[in-house]
Amino acid sequence: MRLDHLSYAAGPDGLAATAARIGELLGGEFVDGGVHPRFGTRNMTLALANTVYLEVVEVLDHPASDKAPFGQAVRQRSALGGGWLGWVVAVKDLGAVETRLGREAVPGNRRRFDGEELRWKQIGVNGLIADAQLPFFVHWETGLDLHPSTGGDGSIALTALDIAGDPQRVSDWLGEPVDRPLKDVSVNWIAPNGTPGLMAAQFHTRNGLVRI
Repeated sequence: MRLDHLSYAAGPDGLAATAARIGELLGGEFVDGGVHPRFGTRNMTLALANTVYLEVVEVLDHPASDKAPFGQAVRQRSALGGGWLGWVVAVKDLGAVETRLGREAVPGNRRRFDGEELRWKQIGVNGLIADAQLPFFVHWETGLDLHPSTGGDGSIALTALDIAGDPQRVSDWLGEPVDRPLKDVSVNWIAPNGTPGLMAAQFHTRNGLVRI
């Protein structure tokens, strides 16, 4: 289990403008990630160091976005003005997570701008909707050479997360000590003052530390 990516819901200015704004802050350029046909969403991604990436995601006017939990989560966050949707951990043994959560993972896919198709399975988005401090889980079926973290120059690295919530609650959800999947990223736990969830992320960039 490892930290895979962070997800940021587009604001009222839309996907491209939100990605451009964040990219300018970090000194990097997002690329078109493509459409998630099963979820009714689309994204743009920025490769970070240490096999981690950042996505900005937008809900589409598509029936899938009303049915799929991920589409519902993105729509809900964007309706509040956009911002951090959540964090995602990658697992090798998805079956163990399915057993612990008592349900099956759902397939996901998207076709990149260069025609390559990415495929994965994910589980736990309903947990995120109910309790925004919780990550969801992803198991990649395509190789690391197609992972969205490839292609970057390593100049932007995620260094810390500020999460409003309860570390023991997250540990129970993960099924192991909470710091294990985040061994390369420090976590600052903040007592919730309202809705729990991912509040901020800190990045090391060419221009120093940037907090979003």
